[in-house]
Amino acid sequence: MSPAAVPYVCEAKHAGWLATPARRLITDPSRMLRGLVGPGDVVMDVGCGPGFFTLPLAEAVGDGGSVIAVDLQSAMLEKVGRRAGKSGLATRIRLHQCGPDSLGLEDVEGVGPLDFVLAFWMIHEVPGRARLLAEVFRALRPGGRLLAVEPRVHVGSDEWTGTLDDAVAAGFVVVARPRVAISRAALLERPAA
Repeated sequence: MSPAAVPYVCEAKHAGWLATPARRLITDPSRMLRGLVGPGDVVMDVGCGPGFFTLPLAEAVGDGGSVIAVDLQSAMLEKVGRRAGKSGLATRIRLHQCGPDSLGLEDVEGVGPLDFVLAFWMIHEVPGRARLLAEVFRALRPGGRLLAVEPRVHVGSDEWTGTLDDAVAAGFVVVARPRVAISRAALLERPAA
């Protein structure tokens, strides 16, 4: 799938800045994810790009956990695969190319309910935001959480309110509004049954 077929998608050829050490000074993945992911968890990084958050997630889940790195572009997933191989984390990471209209998790073998999902700076790139949030809700176990983070420069307060409204309509409860540099963020939870 060409990213040109989906509006607002950052193409892989321009994604080098997404995994630079300078970016870590602004958004430290380990600090941001602390307390949200632990050993043995099954997590998903939606719109993983070149894996800036995927690798720290894989470190956090340990040998008993796994990370599903999901992206629309095969070139992004190739970048994640190369970085995971170099870091020795490839066995904890499953690469999954989604379509423009669905995460397609039914195509990922052996995926049970997820403990945690990260959607960092990507929801605004999805034409079917409500559909995406409903699909993530269904994939989470009761008590599972979604950290949704959007860039302030692209997502105004009205659009962010719409995102949160769509999340609540999908069944999520907003449990926290963490501070993330130059971003709007919410920690959402699928309520326990």
